[in-house]
Amino acid sequence: MVARTRFDADPCPVARSVNAIGDWWSLLIVRDAFDGSRRFGEFQRSLGIAKNILAARLRALEEAGVLRSAPAPDGGSRREYLLTDKGRALFPVIVALRQWGEEQCFTPGEDHSRLLDRRTGRPLRRVQLHAADGRPVEPEDTVVEKVRAAEGAGQGTAAEAGGAG
Repeated sequence: MVARTRFDADPCPVARSVNAIGDWWSLLIVRDAFDGSRRFGEFQRSLGIAKNILAARLRALEEAGVLRSAPAPDGGSRREYLLTDKGRALFPVIVALRQWGEEQCFTPGEDHSRLLDRRTGRPLRRVQLHAADGRPVEPEDTVVEKVRAAEGAGQGTAAEAGGAG
């Protein structure tokens, strides 16, 4: 078996985020947790994932601090998997992926799901990035700044044009 490349020490936040989340199964587990799944069997039924793979992904998400396990409220031996604050912070990421998928991965008229505001029953506004002054921001409006570990307060950064990396 080929070892998975790790990005624990990579200076790129995108690489470290991918490292923490792991793979598509992990993102789908997080999606299901937002949709109300809590127990191993609920995740397994929803995803159709092999039990050993699910167990490994749940363990990895716990180790990353995205989920925590707790005894089920019914007092039995079962555990529930709950989103931590770190896991809940993935909500805008999941919404952005969902909205991108709705726009880019379905043909017109094809069945799909959509996320609705529980209070109004209406779809959410499209996720959009805004600058500190409120104007919409597109990729060409950004620059990546490499933040160097400071030996003293206020030490250097280096900026590179373009992208989210």
